[in-house]
Amino acid sequence: MSAPLAPTPGPARSVDGGLPRAVELRAALLDGSLSAAALLRRCFERIDALNGELGSFVSFDREGAKRAAAEADAALVAFREHGAPVPPLTGLPTAFKDLVDVAGLPTTFGTAAYEAAPAAADAPLAARVRAAGAVLVGKTAVPEFGLSSHSENLIHPPARNPLDPATSPGGSSGGAAAAVAAGMLPLAPGNDGGGSVRIPAAACGLVGLKPGLGTLPEDVAGLDGTPVYVDRWGAQRLGVSGPIARDAEDAALLWDGLTFDAQRPGATDALDAVREALAAGDAFEGLRVGFTTRSAFDNNLHPVLSPEALAAFQRGRALIEGLGADTEEAAWILPDDIAATFRKVWTAGLAEGTLSEEQLGRLGALARDFREEALARPEDVQRAAGARMQEIGQTLREGWGEYDVVLTPALAQTPRPIGWYTSRDPQTDYDLQCLYTPFTSMVNVAGLPAIVVPVFWTSDGFSMGVQLIGRAGSEVQLLQLAALLQRAAG
Repeated sequence: MSAPLAPTPGPARSVDGGLPRAVELRAALLDGSLSAAALLRRCFERIDALNGELGSFVSFDREGAKRAAAEADAALVAFREHGAPVPPLTGLPTAFKDLVDVAGLPTTFGTAAYEAAPAAADAPLAARVRAAGAVLVGKTAVPEFGLSSHSENLIHPPARNPLDPATSPGGSSGGAAAAVAAGMLPLAPGNDGGGSVRIPAAACGLVGLKPGLGTLPEDVAGLDGTPVYVDRWGAQRLGVSGPIARDAEDAALLWDGLTFDAQRPGATDALDAVREALAAGDAFEGLRVGFTTRSAFDNNLHPVLSPEALAAFQRGRALIEGLGADTEEAAWILPDDIAATFRKVWTAGLAEGTLSEEQLGRLGALARDFREEALARPEDVQRAAGARMQEIGQTLREGWGEYDVVLTPALAQTPRPIGWYTSRDPQTDYDLQCLYTPFTSMVNVAGLPAIVVPVFWTSDGFSMGVQLIGRAGSEVQLLQLAALLQRAAG
């Protein structure tokens, strides 16, 4: 179990990345001023210099990455000499979380309970990103089973925030976000079941997009490939996959990769739309934006915004008004039982599978506590929670549907120290996570898209942001709005 570090960090680091932006790297790859092999070497140099301190990566496929970079360079030559279309991510290094199968690498899920063998094949989304031209370099750090809003576990060193390595980059995509913020990768995909893309993006000063449920077919694919939108208990599925990047243009480029269509291999629809929005500058004009600091945990934990989180929220609202939006305080009432219902659904999967006593002893405290809680829950109670989750999601969609966009804080506090959660008993651990991230999980319950955008820097070098929640199908619009907001924030 990790112990909190003394609060004497080194100097905070701005998100200069150590790399040009992904869109700039792509332009250099396309015009031949940079090769994919040279870019890969540069990324591995950064990784080798920084990963020992930041713990972003847990495994690598260096030889496979070199082969992929060579293939990318051949495709880029064909593009320059013959005009052959190249997919949007061609030659760009990236990595998946250690929750997603990547061929040849083990998927540990951040747990000591299982022995992980190398995956025989890519998971469907990893295969799509590889088909989009990306060079997969390895796997990034996660908390056990992706359960937490930090990225600490019992089998790997903790992932640390490049802005202050004494603090967490958030989770569960913390290793991915730290890698992007430190310039080890230009961009990275994440998974988000309760905030796991948005939390680390916000903690590390990045843009993170959570798409709506079902936008990516891989997020809802059943074992036979047909869409499945509910779990075995009747609750709406929570997890989706989305981009983490330094800015909205880079996030749009990765979104083009995540939605890659082999029938249109050269398409960059999202990136093109974001650039059009930046040129026009009017995407916020006339939008009705509801702002709120109400959260799913107001009725049990009573979260309080830190001064930094409040300052970021107020600045985000002012910037949005300056960009032409009509804002008003959203007055809807959140269901009283949203937090309790979410916990029942969130923990249900921990009851799956058979574990030996030895394996149970290797679980972390929070996962073990969640598993015991889920196993003790009667089936009728779990099914009732699933049905209630569907009702709550509909209530949220109806309330937020009064607005084009809903504005909330991204986080309620600045990034927490390493060990802030894992040094506590499981209930306190979970409560502290909810107090840090009270605004994210309710969006998963609603199944709607949302994006976090950095808008404010604290005096001690942390980035704080806001969250924009959109209507169903508004992922590209959210990327456009994020681009304008981030530019206005400076």
